[in-house]
Amino acid sequence: MSSVQSNPSVTNKLSPKEDRAPAAVLKGSVFTLPILKLSLCDLKEIEFDLTQSLATALGFFNNAPLVIDLSVIRDIDEQMDFIGLQALLHKHQLVPVGVQNGTTEQVAAARKAGFAVLTGQTIDKIIENTAQKSHGKEVSEPARQHQEREREPAPTAHGGNAGAPQVIHQPIRSGQRVYARNSDLILLAAVNAGAEVIADGNIHIYAPLRGRALAGVTGDTEARIFCQCMDAELVAIAGTYRFFEDNIPDDINHKPVQIFLTGDQLNINTLE
Repeated sequence: MSSVQSNPSVTNKLSPKEDRAPAAVLKGSVFTLPILKLSLCDLKEIEFDLTQSLATALGFFNNAPLVIDLSVIRDIDEQMDFIGLQALLHKHQLVPVGVQNGTTEQVAAARKAGFAVLTGQTIDKIIENTAQKSHGKEVSEPARQHQEREREPAPTAHGGNAGAPQVIHQPIRSGQRVYARNSDLILLAAVNAGAEVIADGNIHIYAPLRGRALAGVTGDTEARIFCQCMDAELVAIAGTYRFFEDNIPDDINHKPVQIFLTGDQLNINTLE
């Protein structure tokens, strides 16, 4: 009979190594997430209108993380079926991350269904593992671009004091992202297609805007976007967005514009 002897040099535990990079690092990051604002609790009505919206989005939201805004249905007596809502969103290849602006009862029900509860600036600090909630599906292109941007250094910004405008002198390349925290963002060169510029305040672009621009991302509804040449993929003010896919209206296409909110309405007016 043979016997197997244990080797004291072999262990199932990892030995700490000073030169070993951390296997996992938890950190905050800025994400610009689509917001689904509900005005009814009826899942059939929600699905009908959601289907209409997704039909015009050309796959932009496939497997993208999503925040659900409950502010309009706070005073509705009908209860939201959050488990059913989650299944509905997964059916349409959306990844519900969390809810915001709900009542105590709504928040409790949402949390029980597995949703995160987002308040204030936590929406802008969702960590990268939200992409794992896509149930093993291929990561969406917007999510993949976010991951790539985290690994690539952005151009240097000047004027780093809180509240002071940040000024970028060089073009923003495809796949890059620039974020002006607690300040306005001023760009003196083009924002190329596939690039993204984000600010808590206003955004001024004295060059063509061919990528994405998102102002007032922490909720400033008074924020504005100004650009010298409108050719954008997406623009947004305080979470209200408009997506373009080779169909920018002729009256604003390639023209200097300002973009601002009136209530929940996103306006794009020429500066000529």
